[in-house]
Amino acid sequence: MSATPEHPRVGFIGLGSQGGPMARRIIEAGYPVTLWARSPTTLEQFAGTGAKTAGSPAELAAASDLVCLCVRADADVDEVITGPDGVLAGLAAGGVIAVHSTVHPDTCRRLAGLAAAKDVRLIDATVSGGGPAAAAGHLLVMAGGDAETVEFCRPVFAAYADPIVHLGPVGAGQVTKLLNNVLFTAHLGTAASLLTLGQSLGVDPLRLADVISHGSGNSFALQRVASAGGTLDRIAGHAGALLRKDVALAADLSAAADAPAGTVLAAADDALALMNVSR
Repeated sequence: MSATPEHPRVGFIGLGSQGGPMARRIIEAGYPVTLWARSPTTLEQFAGTGAKTAGSPAELAAASDLVCLCVRADADVDEVITGPDGVLAGLAAGGVIAVHSTVHPDTCRRLAGLAAAKDVRLIDATVSGGGPAAAAGHLLVMAGGDAETVEFCRPVFAAYADPIVHLGPVGAGQVTKLLNNVLFTAHLGTAASLLTLGQSLGVDPLRLADVISHGSGNSFALQRVASAGGTLDRIAGHAGALLRKDVALAADLSAAADAPAGTVLAAADDALALMNVSR
């Protein structure tokens, strides 16, 4: 598929456990794709796919109409976009940046302002579901930005995501993702606590989880806790720090807006305490 307004050239940065499958789905959908990674070994998985590689984010951006970012944290997003060899140094006027990373909404709003000064559009398009959902084409995309830009990106996002939900202006996708992760964290804590209570009352925790998974108390978090052996130990090891970051960001947003958080932040804090990663 050659580049046209309907089939833009796509650059992808952030080829980890989630971004890698996302980029592969875009390539398999036939879009012209350029990749960049700090570590050249990260690009080896794409050998033979037809994707091109770039020597810097700026070089990638110069070959792209849409640049998708799936890097880890606010500082990474900022560096990749605004650094001396960053995306804004190479992306032509009219280009689009989609931030898939989960970061502070104000980070996206500030970067959108810097992009607009160069006639570049930026949206936040944070995702949920992980690598397996990306590989299957069933990620959830939560988008914030002007409707025209979101619609421009939608066909590309559809290579790896369903549904794709436009939630409002820049930052709205990030707010939604943070709220989702706060609730997920709270659910992890209540699920783990329930299984411990069941064991104290003489019920095998994994059998209890199996039963509840067929009842009204079921949740995605319960399934994750059960698959991790009935405790939060394994989950804490690979996701605790990220959940702590997201709960802290949501708490900051709530405090800044003087918005009542109800019980969900307290429940999320209890879950973080169980994972020994208190914010």
